[in-house]
Amino acid sequence: MKHFLNLIDLTTDELSHLLAEAARLKDAHTRRIPSHSLSGRVVGLVFEKPSLRTRVSFESGIAQLGGTSLYLPGNEVGLGWRESLADFARTISNYLDALVLRVYRHETLDGIASTGSIPVINGLSDWSHPCQGLADILTVRELFGTETGRTIVFVGDGNNVARSLAVGCGRLGMRFVLACPIGYGFDDRFKAQYTARVSPDFPREVNDPIAAVRGADVIYTDVWTSMGQEAEREERLRRFESFQVNADLLSKAPSHCKVLHCLPAHRGEEITDDVMDGPACAAFQQAGNRMHAQKAVLEWLLK
Repeated sequence: MKHFLNLIDLTTDELSHLLAEAARLKDAHTRRIPSHSLSGRVVGLVFEKPSLRTRVSFESGIAQLGGTSLYLPGNEVGLGWRESLADFARTISNYLDALVLRVYRHETLDGIASTGSIPVINGLSDWSHPCQGLADILTVRELFGTETGRTIVFVGDGNNVARSLAVGCGRLGMRFVLACPIGYGFDDRFKAQYTARVSPDFPREVNDPIAAVRGADVIYTDVWTSMGQEAEREERLRRFESFQVNADLLSKAPSHCKVLHCLPAHRGEEITDDVMDGPACAAFQQAGNRMHAQKAVLEWLLK
């Protein structure tokens, strides 16, 4: 049984295949070529966390492939507290062909994937965001023709998005640099996983954003305070203040540099309006690519 829980679980060939299929599906969508690859398939969406892009991109993508989706709010499903994860997984496997989960704890995904009998897709967890990482690499490929040899500088903390993108870069020959304040880099658990399963050369961590972006092809940023970190908000605003992606920081990067953001953006915090709305920003192209990347994953798991 194949699942899509973490990019580190994929081989380079599998990752390349998904990117090629995402590009093909996007082209077919642009040309209005209908697809029925998920005809008769039902995909459940269980979301413990609020969502706009993930929910809509999955529901629209499933519909475009001829399938049906069912939205199941996490507070009604009650993963792990209304009934055990194993009981939920065994039951829901009778009704659905695949399950997308947006959860607080990555262990929830592992528990359901290990006991159910249908493919499980990680729509976001505290540990990784593989759908976002796949869409990010697809966007870099579109912007530059190839992702190989490009440098992505992630200005923010070593969070779930950064982990997934770092793995994708390591698999496909890109350089990943994390620009963050001291104490907000990647944790030891991720470092051990990366060096054991991706490459012994761990991505650079730089505590000076200006130095970090000097060779950047892409500057990537994310919110400074994610859901579940609200108690840290004031401290994070203070610590990350000099890591804002603004016109001054962008001017220190090469002139061809593009800006990405996984959204939603907290304008005026991690990124300014002039950069977000400026010609270097490809965040909305990137957001659109989430749907096509996820369609590729669904076909890979179900076709």
